[in-house]
Amino acid sequence: MANARRDASRAISNLIVNRLAFGELPRRARPTDAANRRRANPAETVNLVNFRAGHPRAGTGVVVPSPWDAKARGMSGPIDILVLGGGGREHALCWKLRQSPRCGRLVCAPGNAGIADIAECADLAIADPAAVTEFARANDIGLVVVGPEGPLVAGVVDALRAAGIAAFGPTAAAARLEGSKGFTKDLARAAGVPTAGYRRFASAGEAHHYVAVHPLPVVVKADGLAGGKGVIVAETNEEGLAALADIDGAVVVEQCLSGPEASLFVLADGSSIAVLPSAQDYKRVFDDDTGPNSGGMGVVSPSPHLTDELRDRALAEIVLPTLKAMADAGTPFTGVLYAGLMLTADGPKLIEYNVRFGDPEAQALLPRLTSDLVELLLACAQGRLAEVTPSWSDETAVTVVYAAMGYPLAPITGTILDNLDEAAALGVQIFHAGTKRSAAGKLVAAGGRVLAITALGADRGEARSLAYAAIRKIRWHGGFYRRDIAKI
Repeated sequence: MANARRDASRAISNLIVNRLAFGELPRRARPTDAANRRRANPAETVNLVNFRAGHPRAGTGVVVPSPWDAKARGMSGPIDILVLGGGGREHALCWKLRQSPRCGRLVCAPGNAGIADIAECADLAIADPAAVTEFARANDIGLVVVGPEGPLVAGVVDALRAAGIAAFGPTAAAARLEGSKGFTKDLARAAGVPTAGYRRFASAGEAHHYVAVHPLPVVVKADGLAGGKGVIVAETNEEGLAALADIDGAVVVEQCLSGPEASLFVLADGSSIAVLPSAQDYKRVFDDDTGPNSGGMGVVSPSPHLTDELRDRALAEIVLPTLKAMADAGTPFTGVLYAGLMLTADGPKLIEYNVRFGDPEAQALLPRLTSDLVELLLACAQGRLAEVTPSWSDETAVTVVYAAMGYPLAPITGTILDNLDEAAALGVQIFHAGTKRSAAGKLVAAGGRVLAITALGADRGEARSLAYAAIRKIRWHGGFYRRDIAKI
C-alpha cells in the first residue's frame, strides 16, 4: 500500500511540473480579453498505466482501441449528439456542446424549457439501456453524454458501447462508486484511501442499536442513489433513528468529519486523467448552512479552501488509488469522477464519489471551460484523453440556485417566472433545471430546483455581486434562494 501511495505521489509530482496544470493559478489582474483568459495546460493529463499493476497492457502506454474508434477518428466534421437528462446540469452541457463546431444535431431527453431553446427535446426512457441504444441507432447519434447517475447505474453506457456507439460515462460496474456507498467505503478501506470510519448494515432495522448508542454527531446514509439528499447528519440519537425510519434498504453509518468541504473533479479514460477546476457547493437549503440537505443551492469555483497542496494530496491519496483499484478489479473508470472531500485537520478525506458532473457544479465549471467540450468528451469516451488539452478561464464562477417554495420536501410547482431576459442581459448565464411551458406558453416551475444563475468575475466578490444582481431582476413569487453563496 505504501508503495502504491509513493507511486501516486510521484505521478502527481511529475504532473505538476508547471502550475498551469490544474487551471488554478494565484489571482492576477483580470485579463482584458477572452484570448488572454485562455491558457494552454501542457501537463493537464497523467498517464495511468503505472497504476495498473498486473494489467496485460500495463507499462506499454498503449490504449486498447474501442470498437467505435476507427469511425469516430475519421470524422472531423459535426456529429449528432444525444444528452440524457433534463436538469440544470444538462442545460449547461447542451449550452457548451452547442458552441462546438463539432456539434451537429443536438438532442436532449427529456430536456426542459430552457434546453428546448438550443436543442431538440425527446421523450425517451433514459434509464432503459435498450430504449436509449435503439434511439441512438435510429438517429445516427455519434456521441451520447449521460448526465444523471440513474442511467449510468442502470447500464446505459454498457449497452451503447456494445452497440458501437460512443458514450461518455462509466459502465454500471464502475458506477457503483456512486450507486453503492457501501461499495465505495469498502474499496476505500482496501485501497488505503482516507475516509470516515463506518459500518454497513443490510437494513435500517439492523442499524437501529448501533445508531442509538453511536457517539454524536452521527452520519446516516442510504446505501443507494438518493438524488443527493440521502444523507442525514444527526445531532442526537433520536434524529439518527428518525433518519433510519426513512430509509428502505441498506444503510451506511459513518463517523462525522469536520472541516470545510470541497469538490474535486477529474476526467478519466482508463489510462489518463485530466484534472478539472475545483468547486465548493452549498448543500443545506437555508442561509448559514441550516435546514435539510438539498441537491445543492449554489457553487463557487474555484474552491476557496482547496489549496494546490491539498488538491495534490487528494489526487495522490484519494483519486489515483481509487482509479487504480477500479482498473485492477477489471472495471476501469471512464467519464467524470467527482470526489466530495472534507478538508480535516489531518488532511483531505473522502466523503463520497459521484460518477457524473455535479448539479449545480456543472453550471459553474462549464462556463469556465474555454476549449471545445465535444472534443474533450469524445476523446474521453474513446480512450484518447491524453491527446486533448482542456483550457480554463482564470475567472471565478458563482452559481446561485433559485428553488421553488417548499423545496426539498414538497416544492410548489406551476408558478410563473418572468423577466429572465433582463436578468441575462447583465451578462450571466441562466440555466433551467425544473421548468416547462404552460398551455398558454408561460414559463412555469416544474420541479424543486428551478433555475441556476451563473456569473463570472475577476474574483469571488465580483462574480457574487453579479449573480445576485441578476437573480433580483427575475420576477417569481414562488421561489427562494440562499443569500450567502460564495460569502463564506
